[in-house]
Amino acid sequence: MNDLVHFTRTWRISASRGYDTSWGGFTGDAMHARGRAMALEGGPYWVAYELRTGPGHVTRSLHVRVDGPGDEVRETELLRDAGGRWTVDGRERPDLDGAADCDLGLCPLTNTMPVRRHGLHLAGAAGPGRRFLMAWVSVPDLAVVPSEQTYTPLGGGRVRYSSGSFRSDVAFDGEGLVLDYPGLATRLADSGT
Repeated sequence: MNDLVHFTRTWRISASRGYDTSWGGFTGDAMHARGRAMALEGGPYWVAYELRTGPGHVTRSLHVRVDGPGDEVRETELLRDAGGRWTVDGRERPDLDGAADCDLGLCPLTNTMPVRRHGLHLAGAAGPGRRFLMAWVSVPDLAVVPSEQTYTPLGGGRVRYSSGSFRSDVAFDGEGLVLDYPGLATRLADSGT
């Protein structure tokens, strides 16, 4: 039997001059989480999201809604089937096929899946980098594009994230959730482990 491990985490998002709070739980090697974020940079705007993964922390679905000033509302839904095929808002996206994960822009929670799946956050995990194809969702416009990313475990709960010319050494807690992501986010509070 897999016990449910609840979490609630809040981050200050320096890149958007905002905040993000995620809450949810891990059941074995799967996760279900929801979150809310607000941003001033490029806004103001508010983001609501729900993420579900299956075994191995592989994304099953991500639903995102962005509310901007006035009546400005955008929504998108990403679905990944058991064969690794993606749809975005009901349309097939073969350019995303082979991606195990989604990556919601400016959302520290979505770094959790590859880190937990491969144990990259564990103390003795230093080693070579692992390359991933991600279904990256830009905020606030919700454009979805394929993104190649590399996660290199440095040991001691630190993982070097790189994509294109961007690189950052990210600190993770024992659950594989971001503590500090230089240039993006710093965790402020948590409850429930």
